[in-house]
Amino acid sequence: MALLFFVPGREQTMHYPTIADCVGNTPLVRLQRLQGETSNTILLKLEGNNPAGSVKDRPALSMITHAEARGQISPGDTLIEATSGNTGIALAMAAAIKGYRMILIMPSSATEERKAAMTAYGAELILVSPEEGMEGARDLALQMQGEGRGLVLNQFANDDNPRAHYEGTGPEIWRQTGGRITHFVSSMGTTGTIMGCGRYLKEQNPEIQVIGLQPTEGSSIPGIRRWPEEYLPSIFIPEEVDRVVDMDQREAEEMARKLARVEGVFAGVSSGGAVAAALRLSAEVENATIVAIICDRGDRYLSSGLYNQ
Repeated sequence: MALLFFVPGREQTMHYPTIADCVGNTPLVRLQRLQGETSNTILLKLEGNNPAGSVKDRPALSMITHAEARGQISPGDTLIEATSGNTGIALAMAAAIKGYRMILIMPSSATEERKAAMTAYGAELILVSPEEGMEGARDLALQMQGEGRGLVLNQFANDDNPRAHYEGTGPEIWRQTGGRITHFVSSMGTTGTIMGCGRYLKEQNPEIQVIGLQPTEGSSIPGIRRWPEEYLPSIFIPEEVDRVVDMDQREAEEMARKLARVEGVFAGVSSGGAVAAALRLSAEVENATIVAIICDRGDRYLSSGLYNQ
């Protein structure tokens, strides 16, 4: 929005940003103590600094903006999405910015902070049982679309999800490291972040290693999934990931607490897992520049008791 204002003797035009303009360009900071003595540099991309508090702000805005550009949707329409939390909050914000009705479907086991944030932005929330999980939420979203109740953006199969990271997050990391990045570490949920960033970074330097995280069997880590074959996101291309790390829930939670108490980085469980994986990697290599994605902020996990131990 351009605003005219007057200074004696001349007229000037000022361009002020909207909240949508504040998505992206997040800080990249150095790990200070947890890495110990090493020749490596471990850097954290603080995606919790996005306006709705997570890396998902990027694909949420991208999916809606590009759907508009293609003429698929227009303000006033109803959008539907299955989410474990962060994408739902981000979509609720983006829908509020652009004037859409947003219906979000998620497992009832999600933290109260996540549920409250979605409804605060004006979204309608439908809960499925923990047993139905994200698979059940995805099935219900497609069922509702089939009934004509709205359009499913489908972050799991929507190329505008990784596109947000190919065009935004990846170039930011390349620029912020001066092209020195050697390893990229990211949790894998929808896989949009690792697909988009990894693709861009390897185009700049094919030697960059792309490392993804999935939970060990029986572990429950918000934002990271070990999908059944029939629910594997179609945007995921396995051969574009050089290495997959199995992350235990306990290790991820312990690292999330250490990040807050030792580094002053207040982040969620998947971010703890990413840093734990980066530190494992650091023990294997020398003179590397390792970048880990910090997906969100820790404040949306307070009611889970994560930080009470």
